[in-house]
Amino acid sequence: MTSAEYVIEMLGGPRVFRGRALPSAGELRERITEGLPFSSLESVRARLRLTVPELAAVLRMPTRTLARRRQLRRLEADESDRLYRVARVAGQAVTLLGSEEAASAWLRRPNRALGGEPPVRLLDTDIGARQVEDVLGRLEHGVIG
Repeated sequence: MTSAEYVIEMLGGPRVFRGRALPSAGELRERITEGLPFSSLESVRARLRLTVPELAAVLRMPTRTLARRRQLRRLEADESDRLYRVARVAGQAVTLLGSEEAASAWLRRPNRALGGEPPVRLLDTDIGARQVEDVLGRLEHGVIG
């Protein structure tokens, strides 16, 4: 399974993407803009073994907002974009490390290359996600970090 296929599966697969197992970039962007279903958030949280507070912090969503989104069964576009970012980085980690379990552990473990921060804490911003992706890229190419 490719990283892109993993990301789509993690977000809910064909059920979320109108029957498409691998939507185009345009279709993916459109779905994120419309707002992903709350079930996508639950899937990412469960598969990465994140607590509700951990994922809420990464998505910059207060718990009351999270409860409202659960009732509405839909995320806003900006929340969907942040959730996609988490899934994208997780997909890269799973592809590199070989399993969700290993990726989840790596994302939650303090990392020297990231100033001692667990990678998951940096995923709340695009620049933080890029830092994490850079570390994953260095690991992939055998550069210790």
